[in-house]
Amino acid sequence: MKTVLLAIGKTDEEYLEYGIKKYSERIGHYAPYEMKILPDVKRGKQISEAQQKKQEGQMILKEIVGGDVLVLLDEAGKEYTSRGFSEFYQQIANSGAKRLVFVIGGPYGFSDDVYAKCQYKISLSKMTYSHQMVRLIFTEQLYRAHTIIRGEPYHHD
Repeated sequence: MKTVLLAIGKTDEEYLEYGIKKYSERIGHYAPYEMKILPDVKRGKQISEAQQKKQEGQMILKEIVGGDVLVLLDEAGKEYTSRGFSEFYQQIANSGAKRLVFVIGGPYGFSDDVYAKCQYKISLSKMTYSHQMVRLIFTEQLYRAHTIIRGEPYHHD
């Protein structure tokens, strides 16, 4: 199963880019993985918050193909421990899904169309993080999930 992380807007901090690259490469030793950056929708006076979410949603949905399992990283989603997330991930992998697509939305969240299409919503924390930091935190947790599934010593309970 291929895992894809879709994110709106580029990462502009070198230290985050370094960490994301480090964990992305590590994930690649276990399974196919891709992080795809979708362009920012610039919000000016002519575009409302709802219009921005709709435009971002259209870009996100263009990336989804039949058979994908779509998981939104959303503040209202289910929270997991690292071990619980690894079990969630393994369950989807065992379901025969070809692609598991995680999405980090823009600053205002997701459009109704994206919510309607998703199968799951997960939250990394009750705290709020910058969208750029979420990429690093999520990528590390995905790597951690692979090491837990393989019984490797990276994770300590």
